[in-house]
Amino acid sequence: MQLRKDATGHSPLALVSIILPVHNAEQWLDECLASVLQQDFEGTMELSVFNDASKDKSRIIIEKWKGKLEDSGISVVIGGHDSHSPRGVGYSKNQAIAQSTGSYLCFLDSDDVMMPQRVRLQHEAAVQHPTSIIGCQVKRDPPDSTERYTRWINQLTSDQLLTQVFTSHGPTVIMPTWFCSRAWFSHVGPFDEGGRGVPEDLLFFYEHLRKGGGVFRVDHSLLLYRYHLHAATHSVLDLFSPLLGYRMTIWTHRVHFLEEQVLPHWKSFTIWNAGKQGRRLYRSLTAASRRKVVSFCDVDENKIRKGFYCHEDSQERPKPKVPILHFQAAQSPFVICVKLDLTGGEFEDNLKSLRLQEGRDFVHFS
Repeated sequence: MQLRKDATGHSPLALVSIILPVHNAEQWLDECLASVLQQDFEGTMELSVFNDASKDKSRIIIEKWKGKLEDSGISVVIGGHDSHSPRGVGYSKNQAIAQSTGSYLCFLDSDDVMMPQRVRLQHEAAVQHPTSIIGCQVKRDPPDSTERYTRWINQLTSDQLLTQVFTSHGPTVIMPTWFCSRAWFSHVGPFDEGGRGVPEDLLFFYEHLRKGGGVFRVDHSLLLYRYHLHAATHSVLDLFSPLLGYRMTIWTHRVHFLEEQVLPHWKSFTIWNAGKQGRRLYRSLTAASRRKVVSFCDVDENKIRKGFYCHEDSQERPKPKVPILHFQAAQSPFVICVKLDLTGGEFEDNLKSLRLQEGRDFVHFS
């Protein structure tokens, strides 16, 4: 099928633009671009590629696929630069969006593969939810990588897509599955272009929620989501201490978002976990937020027997001492700093026994 053109000889505006940033992706690009060609969506579709200073054969592969895609009725827009260094994922996505025409944006990573029904099903959902980010379930490759994370992605309830936005996992629908209207993206965005070390997807997701956006997941596995050391996620790093830098960057943003979105609505609260993670959260809070912490709670008898946690680094005099209680004696609401799915169900059973409502009586910060 030849690419349709209007009376002036130009291709019409697309209904859906697939947004594809590329940097040194030759290993995966053929399979990725083949999945664009295989979409069963019947509306007008466009592929917008931005090549971010790739030094491998990515550009050659993109040019090869341009003809194939356009012969099938999918217009292709290619942008990029050949600078010595890449500008980063946020910049590349913004550029790919700016050069595209679609009323809807379908985000795709160059190392992932879409199932044939992805664009069709997510477009249908986006029409029904115009101010939402639309995600989907995924299949992980290799299948046994990040099992807990993949289970979390795929099994969150519709309510938890909003109540679990403070966890360490990040956005409750992952970036490579995002689909939204251009109008809504323009209302929220653009992506942060800080480059290496900036979690642009998390920052956009938080801004999306601040502006009243919703989150919806199509409950079909519509993306093969690859896990490898070259993935963009691993670029959120500190130059000298990669893992530490990544964790600190994400942690700081999460604490700020918790203090902004939840804690102003609570007069007091309990931190569930008197161990390392709970104490770290306490120390990371502003002084005003720390004063709202009435206790820690736990099930560890040794911690409970100690009776309190003293914030030794505090400048206050006397130094604050926060009681440590058994969870059954603690006062809600709770900020829960216990990793889900790691205690053989014991923590989850304890939480259920209190008959609390997620989002109102507790939030997860695990």
